[in-house]
Amino acid sequence: MSRMVNSGHSSHIRHSIGRRGLLAGGLAAGLGIAAPGVAHALPVDPDARDAVRAQDDPDFHPVKFRLPEPTGRKSLGTTSLHLIDDKRPDPTMPGGKRELMITLWYPSTLMDDNPRAMYMPKRTAAEVDETWTGEYGLALPTGTFDFANTVTNSRLNAPMQKMKHPVLLFSPAYQYSRFVNTALAEDLASRGFVVVAMDHTHETPTEFPGGRFLPGVPPTQPTDPLFTRQYVDTRVADARFVLDELTKIAAGHKPGAEGNELPSGFGVGLDLRRVGMFGVGLGGYATAAAMRADQRIATGLNLDGTLQDDRLKGPPAEVALKGIDRPLLLFGSDETQFTDPNKDYFDVSWATFWTVQKGGKLNLNLLGAKQKAFTDYQFVFDQVFREIYGDDPIITSVMTALVGKVDAAKSVRAQREYIAAYFDTTLRRRPNRLLTQDSPEFPEVHIRW
Repeated sequence: MSRMVNSGHSSHIRHSIGRRGLLAGGLAAGLGIAAPGVAHALPVDPDARDAVRAQDDPDFHPVKFRLPEPTGRKSLGTTSLHLIDDKRPDPTMPGGKRELMITLWYPSTLMDDNPRAMYMPKRTAAEVDETWTGEYGLALPTGTFDFANTVTNSRLNAPMQKMKHPVLLFSPAYQYSRFVNTALAEDLASRGFVVVAMDHTHETPTEFPGGRFLPGVPPTQPTDPLFTRQYVDTRVADARFVLDELTKIAAGHKPGAEGNELPSGFGVGLDLRRVGMFGVGLGGYATAAAMRADQRIATGLNLDGTLQDDRLKGPPAEVALKGIDRPLLLFGSDETQFTDPNKDYFDVSWATFWTVQKGGKLNLNLLGAKQKAFTDYQFVFDQVFREIYGDDPIITSVMTALVGKVDAAKSVRAQREYIAAYFDTTLRRRPNRLLTQDSPEFPEVHIRW
């Protein structure tokens, strides 16, 4: 892949292309890609930075971003595990068996000695940065998105709080890393859930212990309906296998591949009688399909994922045609609606599912949002653009094209409250009035039963 700008942040580009030209060019180049940073943050003289902005030039530098603070009362821990499924062959792997990486966020005891976890491991961060920079990205220099040195709110391998916590599996959007919904995972963990995020090897970028790395599906390759069902079936098998491994951990067995070390109290803290699953885009489709395949998943949340292999041509998947005997929440953006077939973004699979679903259903719409608003990119993009381009008004147009018109801070807050309320209701039997009608506190969310 050729690169528009190299990591040297060439000065001749600064003086030949203005701030607006780069932003507009990045907008045009970047909106067609499907998925999502690296390099160590370099010290920058504030006076020099001000001078650059005074010349109306972009201030290119690696940007570490700030995750929103979790709203729950629990301290946070995180750990990653390498799992090997002996029942599924994979000749591309060293041992000939399918391998997965998962990351867990969980309520922890307060341990300040444990370091805070970084947002992504370095090789994954470089791959994700590569997606969003250069010729096929947002016209930013390689290394702009410094995910590898961004600090999260969770402490690495902190002891788990010794009480039972409901478990939530998470499946990311097509081609996306499991880490790009860290903010939501941390918030749910701060409220007492264990969130288990899965990378789906060969589709999403996956980094194994020791530095072995598989990039996944190229970011320039759009979803092919011929392969969508294969991806969904693989994700469903991954989710069921991860549940099997968590069951072994809860029983006191050591998990997965050699080298896995569990934080203290981990097995005791998993309540596998209360399991939910959620996902974005293709991950939402996989959530519904996994619920139909596995009764252990008691409730699900689909964030803007069509329930058919071809969004435009169909046909609806089996789960859309037959429904599920347990509750599923459809949380859509402005790019998904199922009430008016004569309007844009009508999804026949959601309409079909809505008519046959018997196990409990709820539909939320995040007004003014696009699908990326259901990921960390809703605040990552805004922080990166403002760090580099200052407060140029065109940033608003770029953000609208990428994640929609919804305000990032309000979107984050609304998603946290509604998603937590839903899982509290369906897994903890704590009904929340927020789910009964539109709330003046969250005008960006419309509810439908």
